[in-house]
Amino acid sequence: MKPLDKITAVVAPLDRANVDTDAIIPKQFLKSIKRTGFGAYLFDEWRFLDPGTLDKTVEDRTPNPDFVLNQPAYQKARILLTQSNFGCGSSREHAPWALSDYGFCVIIAPSYADIFFNNCFKNGILPITLPQQQVTELFSYCAAYPGCEWTVDLTNCTIRLDENNEINFDVDPARRESLLEGLDDIALVLKHRDTIAAYEAKRRQNKPWLFSDITI
Repeated sequence: MKPLDKITAVVAPLDRANVDTDAIIPKQFLKSIKRTGFGAYLFDEWRFLDPGTLDKTVEDRTPNPDFVLNQPAYQKARILLTQSNFGCGSSREHAPWALSDYGFCVIIAPSYADIFFNNCFKNGILPITLPQQQVTELFSYCAAYPGCEWTVDLTNCTIRLDENNEINFDVDPARRESLLEGLDDIALVLKHRDTIAAYEAKRRQNKPWLFSDITI
């Protein structure tokens, strides 16, 4: 997992509430347990006018010119601004995989589905929660300045819209540190490998019968 500290990037405004995980990455593409390759199918039914299958490349598809990610101003977006209950529906981890593989590393919304919210942190994505009124104002800002770039600073927990506008956000301290260091759950455990090894050695010495081979 790559560390996430500060990024300055284009913001894509997806003004839809209750975006479920099947809209983020449709079920027909869940053929792999690898974390890469899903970005090509992100928001597939909205991004393209023709049905998507695994044997079709993006170049073979017909883009929907009205969808935000197909508009020239948002081609390099890495920050996604969206509405409430983002990531609802099934608990597929492929959803954050697809978002990350496409290039998104920050999402801003009023609320998220719980499992999706947790999966984002486990996959190097920062899901920022802001009040609905504030999100509405951010959509207005994007409408006034299409293709605008914001700077998200995780160290200071700020979103800088321009030189005169900055927003603060909250994030769980432990999750913040994990993103800053680029550590998933396994990597966090491995930080304590010496302590774990010492405990196992002591337990093996004090209770050796727990480690003996079982014969029948």
